[in-house]
This record gives sequence, C-alpha cells and structure tokens, in this order.
Amino acid sequence: MRTLVAAVAALTVTLPAPAAAQPAHPPAAEHGWVTSTLRHMSLEQKVGQLFATYVYGSDAANPSPADRTANLAAFGVETPAQVVDRFHLGGVVYFAWSHNLDNVRQIATLSNGLQAAALDTGRKGQVPLLISTDQEQGVVQRMPAPSAQFPGSMALGAARSAAAAHLAAQVTGRELSAVGIRQPYAPVADVNVNPANPVIGVRSFGADSGLVADLTAAQVAGFEQGAGVTAVAKHFPGHGDTATDSHTGLPVISHTREQWERIDAPAFRAAIAAGIDSIMTAHIVVPALDPSGDPATLSPTILTGVLRRQFGFQGVIVTDALNMAGVRAKYGDARVPVLALKAGADQLLMPPDLALAYDAVLQAVRDGELTERRIDESVRRILSVKYRQGLSRSPYVDVDAAVASVGSADHLAAVGQVTDQTLTAVRNDAGLLPLSGADRSVLVTGWNNAAFNPIGRLAGGFTARGSRTTSLPATLPSAQAITAAAAQAAQHDLTVVLVNKAWDTAVGDPRASQQQLVAALVATGRPVIVVAVRDPYDIAYLPGATTYLATYTYTPAAMDTLVRALHGDLAPHGHLPVTIVAATDPATTLYPIGHGLTW
Repeated sequence: MRTLVAAVAALTVTLPAPAAAQPAHPPAAEHGWVTSTLRHMSLEQKVGQLFATYVYGSDAANPSPADRTANLAAFGVETPAQVVDRFHLGGVVYFAWSHNLDNVRQIATLSNGLQAAALDTGRKGQVPLLISTDQEQGVVQRMPAPSAQFPGSMALGAARSAAAAHLAAQVTGRELSAVGIRQPYAPVADVNVNPANPVIGVRSFGADSGLVADLTAAQVAGFEQGAGVTAVAKHFPGHGDTATDSHTGLPVISHTREQWERIDAPAFRAAIAAGIDSIMTAHIVVPALDPSGDPATLSPTILTGVLRRQFGFQGVIVTDALNMAGVRAKYGDARVPVLALKAGADQLLMPPDLALAYDAVLQAVRDGELTERRIDESVRRILSVKYRQGLSRSPYVDVDAAVASVGSADHLAAVGQVTDQTLTAVRNDAGLLPLSGADRSVLVTGWNNAAFNPIGRLAGGFTARGSRTTSLPATLPSAQAITAAAAQAAQHDLTVVLVNKAWDTAVGDPRASQQQLVAALVATGRPVIVVAVRDPYDIAYLPGATTYLATYTYTPAAMDTLVRALHGDLAPHGHLPVTIVAATDPATTLYPIGHGLTW
C-alpha cells in the first residue's frame, strides 16, 4: 500500500492488546476442523449455514410480546433462539429496529444466548454463529453509546491518513468483537464519483480511486489483523457512480470496462491484497462486465468470472440484503437465492421470506440444479472464517469485560484524535474564522438528529466558551420555521446553521427547504457559518454561504472538533476527498479534490 501523507502528526494513541485475541493456528488445524465439521452436517444444516438474517428481540429466549409476534409472522417461531434452531442459521444480523442493540450488556448477553442456541449439544453438526452488523461509522453505525463513534469513510478520506483509517477500524472491530459481533459490514470500497448518489455518498472514502484503495486496505488490516474480525469490502463491483438507490430500484452503472478497471476495481484489488476474508455484492447492473442485464449479485460472469477467477478472491462472497428491490426486480424471491449461489455467492443475506428461500435452495439441490458439492464449497469458506476468528474454540464473550471495554477511555481518546484530522474548511471569504473574543450571542439552528443532538452539542460548546447561546432546531424546516429562524438570527451576533443533504432537490423532497433556510439567514446581514454535517456537496446549492465547513458526520466528537476549530483552538486539517461542481453546470468545478483551508 502506498504511503499516505498524514494531515497532521502521527497518531499517538496506543491500544492494549485485545483480551480475546486468538493465537495463530496452522492451516492443517483449520482444514481438519472444517472437514470434520462438514462431515457431520446434514444437508439441511449446510443450507442453513448459507443464510444470515435479522431476528426480533433483545433476549435470545425471552423476547418481548411484540417481538414474539414479529418473529412468528416472519419466521413461524417466537424467539430468536428458535429462529436459529429451526433454520440452522449460519449468521444473525443485528439492528436497532429489530431490538437487538439496546446496550452493551444486553448485546453481549444476546450474542451468548444465540450462540448457545446454535451449539445445542444434543445434535451433531452444530456450528457457532457469525454475528454481523452494519458498523461503517459516521452516518451508518448500529452500536449504541457509549461505544466509540468514529467519523465515517468520507471524513477519513478528508484526513488522508492510512493510520487514522486503520485505528478507527481496529477500535471499532475490538468493540464489536467484545459483544460477540465478528463481521462488521465494512469498509465501503465504492468510489463516489457521482455527487447525486443517493445511497453511498459519505459512506465512501471519496472520489479518488487511489485514496479509496489505500484507505480500504488500511481498514481491512485494522479490522482483521488489528481486531480479529471479518472485514467485508462492499459493494462489488462498485456502487459509486449511480443516482439510483438499489434499496428501491435497479441501478445501471454505465462505466466502460476501462473506466471500471481504473475507477472501481482498485479498491477491491487492494482489499484482496490485504487479505480480506469477505466481499459483499452489489445489486447493480454493469453492462461492460455482464451484458445480460442481471444484477451483479446474480451474475456468474461477475462473481465467478471476475471476482473469483480474474481477481483470485477465495474468501466468502456475501450478498447485499436480498430483500432490496434491486435484486428482486427481475426474478421471484424463490429464484434469487438459488441464482445467487449459482453465480458464486456463499452467504445469503436477509431474504424477504427466509422459509421460502431456505426451502428453495434445498429443493434446488434435490432437483439437481445445485449439487451438494457446490453447497459444500460455500460452507467450507464460511466455516474457515469462523475457525480463523476463534469461534470454534471460544464462541462466547465475557459480558463484564465487554461492558468495561466498549467506550473505554483509550477508545474515546482514539475517536477524538481521528476526528480532529477530518474537519474541512471549504470557504472563509470574509475571514470570519477563527472567531475572536467570547462576548457574543450565538444562534445554533438547522438540521438536527434526536439520537446525537448535534445542535445541542454545538450550542453547549459555545456556551462553555462564554457565548450567550440559543438553540433552535429546524430540521427540514417549514416556511414558518424559516421565518422564525431568520427573526432569531437578526437578534444574534452570529448564527451557525447545520445542513444535511441540502443538495437533494428531488421534486417534493423537503430537504430542499434547507437551501431556503440558509438564504433567509444570510439575508439578515448577520454573520452566518454554514456546516455540512453529511455531504460536502451542499455548498454548490448555497451561494450565499461565504463561510462553510464540512464535518461529514454529526457525531459528538465531530461537533467538539468543530467548536474548537471555530474558536481557533484547532486548525482544520481536512482536505476535500471529492470534487464539488456547480449545481447548474457539472462541467464547472467549484472546489477540486484536495481543497481545504486552515488558520
């Protein structure tokens, strides 16, 4: 991996070795365990190993009445443990909406309960679970406080530090492992070259393929060597150049083969070279790679031909969620899992009807469409990952140790140090920043988030430095709210306004009202600082924003870094990892990759 020039001095946080670190084992031992385990598994158990899905409930055996009802409707049984047992599941995916992620003690206890269900000693062929979640950090993170809340990928791209990317992945992976989650669906290896991308955006490290490749490799090493969890590079063969969300439609990537090799392929090659154990597919059509019109998830040409044979990847290929519209657009739900396996996938993620998908794969084997040998190939890969993680020897976690580890002082110190490298000052035309003096009245308004409360965090930071501060959340504001905010701004010395995807001007999209809010605040004639807490592209749609910064995220640490920088206690070090073009003319560059001010 090329050496990146860090934006600031080298990181100094030193982390202790993870308590659950496993010693290296020779390939012969891995082969022996995998072969022996596979030999004792029935066909039904093997097929179950291919599936990973959500379950409802915070406790494996005793979910709430509502979660029992939800499990019964989705899976035909009432408890998470029964879902694991009925379908011989290979994996479970945690979400807040399925009530799996309440607090550290609960998550670790749930993991142990699910592992106990998977390892029922009354039967042969039992295998520990691979528990997963989407922990990209930034705008996609599942772990609740007090976990380490790092900035996401594009913020790391702004820092341009492989060391920072590695550290963020290492700490994240260790905290996940502590609660029994061994497969974070990260890093995102997509190159976000389309500013209108509705689904990737700040989840990507940026628009430069070399930068994305370097930081992808750094995070693979941080997750796998640094934390002992299974990194998942996504979304192959590259989801960065689309204006369609694969959750709701089937995107088509128009790159030529040469463009794909130059833009999209390098990050996945880098991940493989770094030794990654798993790669996730994309529900996208790439005619230059496969003219059939099939999404990559169902394409033998892409998964077997390109990823396996051309790239030489021998690890686990996991599909993106099979309940997404992009993979369901062309074939029925019973065909999708079978076609994904025929294409070369190993792990089938979240089918919309698990019983239907499970039975369809079993029937395909019995009918001869899929051979048991083909099933065995995928199960071997999955078992190998579980062995290398130490799940065959230590499937359970120490709950008390997890409580002590997650959100520990050294982890939070790492969060602060990484976040300080990411803040990007894009525009400071009047030289307003850094702020001088402390005797001022400040209005903090704009977009807010209930879980993180960036408005409140930012206002608190100003108050702590002597300002008289008013908080006025105005998330996707109405005309009345805009008028009220402008009236307040006229009575304050300074306004700081947060925006989130203000560029999204789709017909009827309420996020466009953020543009009107900024215009109204600027029209007061009072100083206004605009802060993009997600996509940096917003500046192209806010011509009156003469003082503009990008945090790429709204975590507490990001707001703390912002307050310090606004007051001159910290010099901004971030540089744009994407190009910002004019809203009315994409051929006109407003701010190139690498742009960034400091003071």
